[in-house]
Amino acid sequence: MITPAFELTQDPDFLTIVIKVPYARASEFDVYFEGEDFKFYAKPYFLRQLTLPGRVVEDGREKASYNTDERTFTIRLPKEIPGQYFEGLDMLTSLLAPKKSRSGKPLVEERAACAELSEEEEEEFDWEIEQTPYEESAESTLPLQCCYGFGNLRSGVFQRLQDELSDVIDIKDPDQTPVDERRRKRLAAEAAKFDPDHYLADFFEDEAIQHVLKYKPWWVDAHEKMMAFKGESHQEHDTHTFVVFSDEEKEQLRKFTNKSYLLDKKSRHHVYLGLIDILLAYCYEICVNEGDKNVESAWNVRKLSATLCWLESFTSIHDVLVSFGRRVLCYPLHRHFGLVTRAFNDTVMILQLGKAAVLKCLLDVHKIFRENDPAYILNDLFITDYCIWIQKTKSRKLAALSESLQKTTLTKSHTGFELEELEAAAVLVEEEERVLKAAGTVSKQQLPSSESETSESEESSSTSSSETEGSDSDERESSSSEDGKINSLQGTLQEERTAPLIDCNGLRQGTNTLAFEVGDEKPKVSLQSTSVPEKLIEELEKQMHTAIRLSEQPEGLAPASCVFQEQEENRVSGSDGFSKGSAGKGNFLEVSSKANPLLLFCSTNEDED
Repeated sequence: MITPAFELTQDPDFLTIVIKVPYARASEFDVYFEGEDFKFYAKPYFLRQLTLPGRVVEDGREKASYNTDERTFTIRLPKEIPGQYFEGLDMLTSLLAPKKSRSGKPLVEERAACAELSEEEEEEFDWEIEQTPYEESAESTLPLQCCYGFGNLRSGVFQRLQDELSDVIDIKDPDQTPVDERRRKRLAAEAAKFDPDHYLADFFEDEAIQHVLKYKPWWVDAHEKMMAFKGESHQEHDTHTFVVFSDEEKEQLRKFTNKSYLLDKKSRHHVYLGLIDILLAYCYEICVNEGDKNVESAWNVRKLSATLCWLESFTSIHDVLVSFGRRVLCYPLHRHFGLVTRAFNDTVMILQLGKAAVLKCLLDVHKIFRENDPAYILNDLFITDYCIWIQKTKSRKLAALSESLQKTTLTKSHTGFELEELEAAAVLVEEEERVLKAAGTVSKQQLPSSESETSESEESSSTSSSETEGSDSDERESSSSEDGKINSLQGTLQEERTAPLIDCNGLRQGTNTLAFEVGDEKPKVSLQSTSVPEKLIEELEKQMHTAIRLSEQPEGLAPASCVFQEQEENRVSGSDGFSKGSAGKGNFLEVSSKANPLLLFCSTNEDED
């Protein structure tokens, strides 16, 4: 027999059951209902038994119809108490009756489970677990077996799955590692993994993160509708109507096996806190990928949840938030504290929407792990049991859990990574760089004005230099005329192949020889006079002034005993194109290549010409 697909809806007076039977004969079907029981048969489909959340009655108002296009039966059953609200119509797994067992043990477990549920409904739930001092016990001869999984009900699983161990969880040898040691190793691994540079990069360059923070998943719209409805109506309303399950999700709910869980008070605490941890990781995954799934989705969910990755058993809501915040800042691509806050707010909204919203999220996680190898092991350890268990959880428990979560605060200092100090130091460095950059920009802006000033000064200097060149040309012309006069006064040419020399002492005193050499092929002019006009001598000195520089003494010439008088020495040491040589070395003035090559010297022997 095939269990058909079905769904239940209600109005104030009727309960409506829609059953899909695409391969059944419409003329042959049976329906049975009484009180909270409902059965349906249409070969080859058999809905053995539905346990309804409220009582229905047979009073003549019941009605059944068949849609040939959609091939569905629609059955309307009147409520025994008109206006009564049937809770949990979306929880299809819990509506299907559990299979009966031939042994008596499950029956005892069912009765104990009922007693446990009634006790859970009566007591006020405290979300903080009592902690007792650690007492060292004697070593046991039996090997240590540590529990994990949903409600810590499993053990020894990873002994059979050593190959898949490293791809699913981060802890090594979980069957021999107690809870306290798991926590110590987890904190050490997170501290070693934290990267300040990665965090600061996401802190300052957060354009992509700010973009994903604007994404609104389906529970945001459902929460807004729920709050709007509560503001308009003060009547009791089931939040399940704001959550819609897809056909695939309904099919998965029908595949689950309905069962009960024997959980003591401590185990129930672990289950509720583990639920928060899984929802936080799931909300982060949906936010950063904007609702799209990819190959990293399974890794993100299990890596950010210490419950799944380290088989952690939390003792308080604050511990859950701290663990999640630390793992967000250590492992995924986007490591921003704003994503931690966003996942926190989304989890609060999901819990406020009720168990239907929680179940829809768990079904999505179940699908993510089911399609990833070997993450499907986490479905067997946690998610499948959570999907079955949440359907039987009271909505007021989830409401109380959401209130406690909303009152819990998480700051950057709680993570233990000194985030505020890192941010403050980085801000100071950024401010310093901005100041230096601004100063560089100002100097660049002032550069054109300084360049214009420089050009103006160059223009003025070029103008003055042109004027100076004009005056120099005039002086050279006048000097040339004076040279002509000197040549006319001497009137004597003599041929010499040695370098032309001028005796300074003789020139000053109006004696000795004046010789010019223009080149090897040109005649040399020599002037011997005892009475040269002083004015002509000054003009000649001006002409020589711009073309003479000081050089080392040539070989074969004696050091000069007197080169110039005080006036000539001051001129050589000044800025008129001369450089002063070392004292006592008999340095000579070498004529520039731009003028006629002249060499000025003083002979040590006064008798030589």
